[in-house]
Amino acid sequence: MSFPFINAIISWFLKKRKHQLELFLKYPIDVQNELLQKLINTAKDTEFGKQYDFSSIKNYAGFSAKVPIQEYESIEPLIERCRKGEQNLFWPTPIRWFAKSSGTTNAKSKFIPVSNEAIEDCHLKAGKDMLCLYVSNNENSKMFKGKGLKLGGSTAIYENNNSSFGDLSAILTKNLPFWADFSSAPSHEISLMAEWETKMEAIIDETINENITSLFGVPSWMLVLLNRVLEKTGKDNILEVWPNLEVYFHGGVNFSPYREQYKKLIPKKDFKYYETYNASEGFFAIQDVNNSEELLLMLDYGIFYEFIPMDKYDGENSPTIPLSEVKKDVSYAVVITTNGGLWRYLIGDTVRFTSTNPYRIKITGRTKHHINVFGEELIIENAEKALKSASKKTNASIKDYTVGPIFMNDNKSGGHEWIIEFSKAPENIAYFTELLDNALKTINSDYEAKRYKNMTLAMPIVHQARKNLFYDWLKEKGKLGGQHKIPRLSNSRWFLDELL
Repeated sequence: MSFPFINAIISWFLKKRKHQLELFLKYPIDVQNELLQKLINTAKDTEFGKQYDFSSIKNYAGFSAKVPIQEYESIEPLIERCRKGEQNLFWPTPIRWFAKSSGTTNAKSKFIPVSNEAIEDCHLKAGKDMLCLYVSNNENSKMFKGKGLKLGGSTAIYENNNSSFGDLSAILTKNLPFWADFSSAPSHEISLMAEWETKMEAIIDETINENITSLFGVPSWMLVLLNRVLEKTGKDNILEVWPNLEVYFHGGVNFSPYREQYKKLIPKKDFKYYETYNASEGFFAIQDVNNSEELLLMLDYGIFYEFIPMDKYDGENSPTIPLSEVKKDVSYAVVITTNGGLWRYLIGDTVRFTSTNPYRIKITGRTKHHINVFGEELIIENAEKALKSASKKTNASIKDYTVGPIFMNDNKSGGHEWIIEFSKAPENIAYFTELLDNALKTINSDYEAKRYKNMTLAMPIVHQARKNLFYDWLKEKGKLGGQHKIPRLSNSRWFLDELL
């Protein structure tokens, strides 16, 4: 298939899609309200729809009054029935796929239902939109003259009698249109390999002689891959291997701690980074402007959004607000209703709006991944800003980290204990710790108050991790691969004690 032909198809699609994007940018609330009604009408004759009397729901107020907010544990019995072959439980079309999601903890796996509508109208549509937004901002892009290297999860597809499960990336690989294979690497066969380290070597062997123009994947794991490419080729930077590389589409973890390492690996002034926000439950937002750290909330993917102000957060008992009521710079937990049959589902992420015209967000962390043992309300966004500040001042760079509490004992104050794996360590770890502590005080007034005269919180303790500590820990747990993440902040010492 010739490149001019592919480019012609893409530009035709982009023009067509641009009008739809403009519709939800212009009328965001109307688009969301219509979508909610469509989802309710579609599922009114399912078991869930009958249980909550969907037929009588005429608007958002009725919906939020009748249908409860749900965490995974509440919907697990229905999902298990569906996995065993029962249908029309929470969505009318047959659900055969389940995205196995391990999240960021040691908790047992979740199996998120993935309907055909969610594959077509959410995940695959988002993939096209991601390219659409990038190309419309970079009209001279030569991305389609080469291939995109996609680094997905590590799990193959497993089948039981009535359904199949695997990483979302594996499910999407199985459902990609035939022509996608022409423009991406590695091959389906390698993408679906289960053993992570074997797969990594196979990807490198298949791609080092290809014309790779774009990268797709989670920053932490892509970094491992790129460093191995340099080891294998003996080159100094990635542009010596793939000179036409122009963009990296990333998501899954905060990019800030990795930015400097990528600049060294890919020393190209006009190299582009495009962030996406997606999960097993759906594809939510895409960076729509070059060099931005904000993401455009995508409102026509079959996902209806609600938000819980974090100062009122109480799990399934929390009060919600619709998109029309959100305010800038407030931290919200995200609640979604989807065309995959999730109803008022609490996904566990927190965001804040940087703009409400259009609706743009930044991901701030996880509802359960914060430290609030002493009333300090430390969230991931605080931790990463402080790490960035301390690293800049000490010329250090960070590969991975985790933080947990030191509980109060007798008359001793509590504190925070950090394990940090540096790719470039600071010369003086005590000075780094002091800078980190000062940055946290500046960013977070609750933390500052608890640190006052060491009364509640003592100075943090920072351990410098040995090389590959986190990688080896994930390997031991059978959690190597694109979908698995290091738990950043925890109210318990479980991760800390294991790692120490």
